[in-house]
Amino acid sequence: TLSERILFYTGKIHEIHEVRGKDGVGAIMDSMDLEREKGITIQSAATYAMWGDHNINLIDTPGHVDFTIEVERALRVLDGAILVLCSVSGVQSQSITVDRQMKRYKVPRIAFINKMDRSGANYDRVAAQLKEKLGHHAVKLQYPIGAEDRFQGLIDLLSMKAYYFDGENGEHVREEAIPADMLDEAKLRRDEMIEGIANVDDELGEAFLMDPTSINEEQLRAAVRRATIALKMTPVMCGS
Repeated sequence: TLSERILFYTGKIHEIHEVRGKDGVGAIMDSMDLEREKGITIQSAATYAMWGDHNINLIDTPGHVDFTIEVERALRVLDGAILVLCSVSGVQSQSITVDRQMKRYKVPRIAFINKMDRSGANYDRVAAQLKEKLGHHAVKLQYPIGAEDRFQGLIDLLSMKAYYFDGENGEHVREEAIPADMLDEAKLRRDEMIEGIANVDDELGEAFLMDPTSINEEQLRAAVRRATIALKMTPVMCGS
């Protein structure tokens, strides 16, 4: 389901089909007939997509524990991974298994908290679980605007801008100023984020001690990249 969206938003495919869709087409990455019938991934599949000037090679691995050897095979060759968590059920037993595998193969990861529009969605609770259950140094780079049926978009704490996704499938990204009533909270969260990164990145740590107010977006991006690749932190993002 996720890879289908990635392929759609990068312009590789022109319409989104569901894994268990009524039209019987099924998701592109589930090529086996059995996968389409059961609605799960059994065998890892690879493809690529272009995002700006970047060529991203994407491997879609099974999520089900019975096919965990497929995940092992894929993790050996990855430069990075996206750990997708549900905003309602949070860190599940399967997340723990895959996380253990990622640590074994030293794969840097980004955590993406999905399904922010579902009832019971709680971004902060799931981000806290990353620390409690998986022992990650989780740093939230985004802040959702609303949740459940009031989920509208997100605030990027690096650039301090609000993003909304319009159109039938949210393909038109609209960048706006942060809503006035959320500005104070966003500033607090930005300070929290900078502190979280500075704790694990020496370069940003020095800048933070000298003058926290002078830190710019470029320095933050570079620090996030360094700390993530060095497996010192897990950036947390959200969406639906």
